[in-house]
Amino acid sequence: MKVIIESPRSPDDRRPANGESAAGQPADGSRDGESFDGWGFDGWSFDEHDRALDRLAARENFPVATRLLPARHRAGLRAVYGFARLVDDVGDAAPREQRAKLLGLVDDDLDRVFAGRTPNLPQLRRLAPAVHAHRLPEEPFRDLVRANRRDQAVHRYATFAELTEYCALSAAPVGRIVLHLFRAHGERLVAASDDVCTALQIIEHCQDAGEDYRAGRIYLPGEDLRRFGCAEDDLARPVTPTRLRGVLALEAGRARDLLDGGAAPLLAGLPGWARVAVAGYVAGGRAALTALERGRYDVLARRLRPRRATLLTGWARALGTERTERGRR
Repeated sequence: MKVIIESPRSPDDRRPANGESAAGQPADGSRDGESFDGWGFDGWSFDEHDRALDRLAARENFPVATRLLPARHRAGLRAVYGFARLVDDVGDAAPREQRAKLLGLVDDDLDRVFAGRTPNLPQLRRLAPAVHAHRLPEEPFRDLVRANRRDQAVHRYATFAELTEYCALSAAPVGRIVLHLFRAHGERLVAASDDVCTALQIIEHCQDAGEDYRAGRIYLPGEDLRRFGCAEDDLARPVTPTRLRGVLALEAGRARDLLDGGAAPLLAGLPGWARVAVAGYVAGGRAALTALERGRYDVLARRLRPRRATLLTGWARALGTERTERGRR
């Protein structure tokens, strides 16, 4: 089925009318007159990234596409994750001078997907059947690309409100896509999902604060760093200073409030397999918060990641709590 959805773009997102992409590449994805072969630029490879997808998924705080789900749901979730992971890694790991061009290739392939044409990139070829089968909206996918374009220009966030506004582009769209995959995208569920996804993103920012700093970015709000007497180079230390741990505890507490506040109505309102999948995401976030607390927020000395047993216990608890809430309604 051909699906064509027009999405308004900001002036920065519009492409020239001369047949080239915003990245200065031919609209068919080729470069320098050559056919597109799945490789990016300067050795960064879309194909290699696609082959690493299972390894990348295993590093997440939550089960991306649990084997508990039917194959049809797992395929859709894996395809969406592959797209989101691709865009994020292009924005973070590709050669800095090539990121805009690579994101342009992703945007061009989204054009193809939503025009019913065959995309070039393996991640988008896997995504296309899910888009058409579930009539997934275009805008959340565009937002994820916009978030990574912003990452190339914006490296600091002054307030928590600014950070959550960024999360509306970088995290919330994934939840909205997942709701559409399960055909459970009512207004109240979307609002609750936005809170859960924002929380999961903030938790990752806490876990990866040192890595982000080495990449030239600080997601911890500047006003909170100043409030606790932190300097930016505290993030370069081998052990997390006490004052910085205070900031991390503050952001983790805010994330917990968002997670708990969104999880209750979201899980209570989701049916069947959607509830199973999303309970796993919620449990992963809570397990990551437990890991941060257990590690005394020392994210610079070692990686503080959730334990599998904690995640599984929380997963079962989330499903049990949801059933109790549904029974009371």
